[in-house]
Amino acid sequence: LKEEPAESCPLSAESRQLASLMSGQRMLPLRVEGDFLVGRSPKGEGAPFCVMSGSELLWKGGADEPFRVPTRALGHVYLLAEEARNIHWQDLRWESPKEAKEAKSATPTPAQTLTLRAADEGVLPGSEDAAPALRRLLSKARSLAAEQGCAVTIELEEGDYHLRATGALPMSLYISNHDQQELHRVGLPLVDLHDITLVGHETRFISHGMMLPALVMDSSRVTLKGIRFDQATPFYSEGRIVAADENGTTLAMTPASSWSLTKDGRFVNTGTTDTADGPQRWFAGINHAIAFHPDGRMVPTGASGDIAWSPRAEAVGDGQLRFPVNAAEKGLSVGDILTLRGYWRPHPCMVVYRCEGLTLDDVVFHDSMGMALIAQRSADICIRGGGCIRKPGFMHTASADATHFSNCRGHIDVSGALYEGMMDDAINVHSTSLEIEQVRSPREIVCRYRHPQAIGFEVVLPGEALQFIHGQTLQNTKETGRAQAVTKLDEEHLLIRLEAPLPEGIEAGDALENADWYPSVSFCGNTIRHNRARGSLFTTPRPILVEGNRFIWSSGSAILLAGDAQGWYESGRCLDLTIRGNLFEHNLTNIFGYTEGIISIYPEVRKPEEQTERYHGNILIEGNTFLTHRVPLLFAISARGIRFRNNKVVFDDSYAPMHDEQPYVLRHCEDVELQPLSREGSAPGIEGAPLKP
Repeated sequence: LKEEPAESCPLSAESRQLASLMSGQRMLPLRVEGDFLVGRSPKGEGAPFCVMSGSELLWKGGADEPFRVPTRALGHVYLLAEEARNIHWQDLRWESPKEAKEAKSATPTPAQTLTLRAADEGVLPGSEDAAPALRRLLSKARSLAAEQGCAVTIELEEGDYHLRATGALPMSLYISNHDQQELHRVGLPLVDLHDITLVGHETRFISHGMMLPALVMDSSRVTLKGIRFDQATPFYSEGRIVAADENGTTLAMTPASSWSLTKDGRFVNTGTTDTADGPQRWFAGINHAIAFHPDGRMVPTGASGDIAWSPRAEAVGDGQLRFPVNAAEKGLSVGDILTLRGYWRPHPCMVVYRCEGLTLDDVVFHDSMGMALIAQRSADICIRGGGCIRKPGFMHTASADATHFSNCRGHIDVSGALYEGMMDDAINVHSTSLEIEQVRSPREIVCRYRHPQAIGFEVVLPGEALQFIHGQTLQNTKETGRAQAVTKLDEEHLLIRLEAPLPEGIEAGDALENADWYPSVSFCGNTIRHNRARGSLFTTPRPILVEGNRFIWSSGSAILLAGDAQGWYESGRCLDLTIRGNLFEHNLTNIFGYTEGIISIYPEVRKPEEQTERYHGNILIEGNTFLTHRVPLLFAISARGIRFRNNKVVFDDSYAPMHDEQPYVLRHCEDVELQPLSREGSAPGIEGAPLKP
């Protein structure tokens, strides 16, 4: 929101005049009491916009139509421009740490709970579009919770609740690690809710077309229980190899897949989105395939798991397509099942944004157009049971990560879940770092979001602590800084004014991350199987416990510790990690990024020889069972304090060896304890230069 003066952003109980909502804006939450007025600025043309209280639409109109809107309860009010792409920050600050603490202490958990039965409120399964009725029910629950000071439980009937774009709420927000969209049509907007529980009984939310099925935003102590999410049209098509020779491969396409051939004979995944202007088709091209055996395991090609696949195709009748690809050269056989895909991520299934205390209890994701769950700028998230689970007839589930936590804090607890068939990690926890592009003065820097799928959201706000990172070595500075003011120059650049000068040696090309937003993690008792890429990925300095999990045929590394300031800019040193009591069964059967060992410690350090301190450290790996073919158990770069002990290791020849056949491969590591293994040629070696004095 571009306002003059900047201080007009927080509204008081009195009416305040705001500047125009310029074209290309995004949502800005405002804590307000009373009435307010929005009018047109004399400085420029405005854009049509709406006013929401939570997910309730209060007003909609043009930018030159002054109005008053009464707020019925304390909470967030949103001004949402419809022609949306940007929001311009002007020293933006939602609330100071003191205000946040006071607000938290002022809202204790209610002692009483009121139950609403969705059927009694006219929300029934089987309707053409349940989204509008669900929003009305959520607004009622929100008002009751605020007015009566109670918790509210909503009981949903068994059955299918269809969510369509025509009845969805158009909203605009930046989503970490996804392709940014101008608008997300939100089917289930759980916005500005507090102490609300949705209980399903074999309840399925089925989304139709291009949309964001669920958004949990600006909420606290929200619980979803016993709910399944699915798509009417699968995002990816699948087919079984029924014939193959050196000239081509024939696939019998899964009947529920949705695809078409373009005029020039290219295969595309496709579907329909209902809009106010009528049905609109969406198309998604492919460039590779993910291959599965009929029993559900990924095909162990021993090479890249992303099998290059020509989109050229010819229909040969009976739902079959002929592709000019030699399957045998790709390590494939008749009977294998292929998921045909690209890398586009338009919408996750669920976004958690600026929330605290979310619980997902037995919540299942069957399919998604991006990650199944992405949480950003949120705290204290608990996942119990559920997960990403295949539906009959399909091998894939989420089209990217099953769960992803970007710039979160508090504690993340994931237990007892099943994650299978997803096209990326079961869990990824990281910070997002920004490149320091320009140093204007010792206290003023211009920073840039570097990855196009990770832009626009709040990496840092005024008053928050900053950790500075030397770009070439990933070495963190001893002292942290603090942001005094943050101005958004455009969707890729921030101007940050510091309370104190930059640490010595930090310059353009280095990076920073938010030192206030790191979570601790418990990932325990889960099953991860038959998925692309990695089983889990962690980059946070807070304590991490990975215990009692079953990593079964995860085709890349089971566990990756990453960190970089040159690609995704996903950062956060691991300084306290325990990996204990897990089963690792035949992981690393294909090659993916940074998957050099079953446990891979692989930060992207350009100049490790110049480090005075290693990046990751204090890593305990004990009491685990490895049933594996000949691949490294542990690969590590730039780590200190590794303890690999008391693990049971059984090697076999089920699959061809990959990478270095040594059980341990370590480079630029110090203070390492490795258990001896009774295997020919298994003596560990540590390569690399010692630390600089």
